[in-house]
Amino acid sequence: MINKTLAPPTERVIEEERLTPARGTLWRRLRKSPSAMLGLGIVLVFMGVGLLADWIAPYDPLRPDFGRAREGPSWDSPLGRDELGRDILSRIIHGARISLWIGFIAVAIGVVLGVPLGAISGYYGRLDIFVQRVVDIMLAFPGLLLAIVLISILGVGLSNVMVAVGVASIPTYARLVRGSVLSLREMDYVAAAKALGMSDGRIIFRHILPNCLAPIIVQSTLQVATAILFAAGLGYLGLGAKPPMPEWGVMLSTGRDYLRDWPHIATFPGLAIMLSVLGFNLLGDGLRDVLDPRLRGKL
Repeated sequence: MINKTLAPPTERVIEEERLTPARGTLWRRLRKSPSAMLGLGIVLVFMGVGLLADWIAPYDPLRPDFGRAREGPSWDSPLGRDELGRDILSRIIHGARISLWIGFIAVAIGVVLGVPLGAISGYYGRLDIFVQRVVDIMLAFPGLLLAIVLISILGVGLSNVMVAVGVASIPTYARLVRGSVLSLREMDYVAAAKALGMSDGRIIFRHILPNCLAPIIVQSTLQVATAILFAAGLGYLGLGAKPPMPEWGVMLSTGRDYLRDWPHIATFPGLAIMLSVLGFNLLGDGLRDVLDPRLRGKL
């Protein structure tokens, strides 16, 4: 008798409290934002370039041609050649794959570890103080500095860069999800789920976290841009990918010695970093405007 009484209200309340509109509605609202569509276009271009790098790159990104070292832009090398005569356009194209891969893996690490940590912290008050003190300690370090500390412990290498940047993003997700869970756990549908005898784990992962997806998606989009910047910064400092790998930060680092006479060697990798970060930031801002219930009426 209890189940028959409580089940219908639970379903109805969950539908009423749904924070994310239908996919078709999201797309229609996103298309109304020129900046979001520009960001989406930039992101799709870089993703396509990274996926098809082996087919669209005009030259081998690792093959030097010392006879054409530091050559400026030309018809057969639109972005010029680097200090070893390697085609900069080909290296940027292959570097897109590396930078995006770092960004996506780092964000995946942050989501997988930070979201459950934030959910547990927000749902269980007894654990909240301990978890948040650990998060506060991690947030006391600037993100790049924390990544450098982790790299010094793990060692230099591309895989360690992904882990370091991902771990540095954990406190951001933990704090974000904790704030959402603190408000969602007081909703009527959570009380109804408890009355039905559902376990805490099922309540968290089936009823609470799905309603946290909007801020998580927005933060993940913005975090990819941050991860690309961090990876490029670590590569520039010599703590990330190592030459001759065509990673944008490494290319920027090697090109700084030639800025006065051959600025194209560092300029084009820097522009690639700027455009990719701009694309993800524009897309993240657009998704925030679409997914935030307080801003939906303005679109």
